[in-house]
Amino acid sequence: MSAPSGDTDAISSDASSVPHDVWMQLAIEQAEAAEQHDDVPVGAVIIHQGRVIAARHNERELTGDPVAHAEVLALRDASTKIGSWRLHDCTMYVTLEPCTMCAGAMVNARLDRVVYGATDPKAGAVDNHFHVLNGAVLNHRVEVIAGIEATRCGDLLRDFFRSRRT
Repeated sequence: MSAPSGDTDAISSDASSVPHDVWMQLAIEQAEAAEQHDDVPVGAVIIHQGRVIAARHNERELTGDPVAHAEVLALRDASTKIGSWRLHDCTMYVTLEPCTMCAGAMVNARLDRVVYGATDPKAGAVDNHFHVLNGAVLNHRVEVIAGIEATRCGDLLRDFFRSRRT
């Protein structure tokens, strides 16, 4: 079920019949790829009409770009793929609760839904701080589903940071 990096057409299905944990597994595989270049293991996958249209991971260390978060990169790729900045009928699966920057980008992209794994008590801007995706003053709200494969996603992050402290 794994799609090679960059091959976003490898999985096709009726998105409503695919369990959230299957899509999250693809995001986890992206997160694992981030570790290959010492980036924090966060991965994101965007689904549109039952197809993966973007699959990315953090690349801040790799590129030296402070905004190269998995979510931002995936939003850019998805917009290019469908030919619009409006990502209607799209769902993002991401291994970590999005930060303020990424959550704001999701609102601006008009993303329908975000499904995330681990919570981020320090910088999470969806459920822990700010509640950006459901802000009363914003012109768009993003549906949120939290906690899918939370233990696996959290373990990736804990193991990554633990290995750097020893």
